[in-house]
Amino acid sequence: MKIKSHIPNAVTLLNLLSGVVGIIWVINGNIVSGAYFIILAAVFDFIDGFAARLLKVQSEIGKQLDSLADLVSFGVLPGMILFQMAKVGTRIEWLPYLTLIVPLLSAIRLVKFNLDTRQSDKFIGLPTPANALFICTLPYFAIKWPWVGTWLTSPVFLIAIAWIFALLLLAELPLIALKFKSYSLAENKFRYALLAIGLTLILLFGLAGIPLLILSYLGLSIVENSLSSE
Repeated sequence: MKIKSHIPNAVTLLNLLSGVVGIIWVINGNIVSGAYFIILAAVFDFIDGFAARLLKVQSEIGKQLDSLADLVSFGVLPGMILFQMAKVGTRIEWLPYLTLIVPLLSAIRLVKFNLDTRQSDKFIGLPTPANALFICTLPYFAIKWPWVGTWLTSPVFLIAIAWIFALLLLAELPLIALKFKSYSLAENKFRYALLAIGLTLILLFGLAGIPLLILSYLGLSIVENSLSSE
């Protein structure tokens, strides 16, 4: 077997490694650092797919390995971040475990994505990387806006976030995918709007802008769906 066929899978393993190391850091109390490992995993997740297409070595093994890596990096790791955040704010030992709905429904989401042929130009339900980025940057959001931080120290609020966003993973909701068939402004106005909003929020607020970006992503997708159904 040619060496180039192993390159995408090697990058996928770096995605997995990022998730595993991130989990270790979060367990050791470095909750804020979890965001860096999820971002790093997302970069590797993009590169492995790009490399597979570029080298024309896409395979079923690569597809399944990618899902396993994504489950760890974008399912288990954000679940652990919410768990640790909820654990700090309560003395009720069982309560933080309710946040672990995130890795459970992330697993179902990844299986559905592999089997669902409708997701060629749009996502159906919130993608696991978007969900993970939302969760892992909540501590930065709380630091940037301390009045929000008082809510984010509430385990009940964190559990509500976990369940709402976990259910969005499986929702029959068409969402924008940054897959350009052309670069026409008319055909891609919502994609360009999302990119412009994302760039602006990150330049203004850094990682604290990512939760706002994910909420904007959901909002723009809903508006696009409403307009296209008219």
